[in-house]
Amino acid sequence: MRKTKSIPVIYMANESGDGISIERLVIKDMFSTDNLNPNAFEEADSAHRHDSHSFFLLESGTVFIEIDFQKHTIIAPAIIYVHPDQVHSTVLSENFVVSSLAITNENLNPEYLKLLEGITPAKPLTLPTETFSIMLETVSLCLKFSERKSDKLYHSLLKDSCNALVALVTSQYLALAKPTDKLSRFEVVTKSFREMLERNYNKLKGPVEYARALNISTPYLNECVKNTTGYPVSYHIKQRVILEAKRLLYYSDKSVKEIAMVLGYDDYPYFSRLFTKVTGMSALAFRNKNLG
Repeated sequence: MRKTKSIPVIYMANESGDGISIERLVIKDMFSTDNLNPNAFEEADSAHRHDSHSFFLLESGTVFIEIDFQKHTIIAPAIIYVHPDQVHSTVLSENFVVSSLAITNENLNPEYLKLLEGITPAKPLTLPTETFSIMLETVSLCLKFSERKSDKLYHSLLKDSCNALVALVTSQYLALAKPTDKLSRFEVVTKSFREMLERNYNKLKGPVEYARALNISTPYLNECVKNTTGYPVSYHIKQRVILEAKRLLYYSDKSVKEIAMVLGYDDYPYFSRLFTKVTGMSALAFRNKNLG
């Protein structure tokens, strides 16, 4: 699993040259596949990231998947969204049919991209029959467009149809969230903080820096975040940093010192103490435990 200095990345979307890859996979069993490169399942079964936003529509069967150390059992019909930052692997799979879409930032509608950032991490969603049917029809249309490479507007047709699928998926997740226009001021500030944290966790390390970037006072930012989540700003910063540290410890061969540098800590001993304080064990102990 851990043969490289960094977390393995599978270049699904960019290998196509369009920044979009869509396919339907039919897995008969662990050793027999249709419409699938013989090495693809082995690659997918190892922990990895994608170079793009990934959407998996499980049409039939059951899939067991692990995303950032969280195990999920997905039973069809269901959909799941995986962000490019998230590390995932197929733990074990039974016979199943799944349609997958990989699409880069550049090809996503900017509005959808912003919405997706707000629902990360996403959990698998079981789909009502009618919704599943609409998604299946949309996937089928995307697949048909993907084969029409001679069309003058090929990329536009593919991009627009795939964004329609993304919109359908995103709307399912948004249906579970509180409408933006119903959010309190505290919730709006907390949402902005979380979005900023996701983009800057390896650069901005203190509540003061985030408050300054949001043009509010540090006490007010803390009040908003603690009122909304039950935890102060510093807690969320540490949790996000440690999640990335865990990913790198488990899925890469980087040393603890190298990981500290990647995450923006020149003071290696401080980072080591932080990891131990947050997780209850040293970084090396975490790595050794999870390799066992």
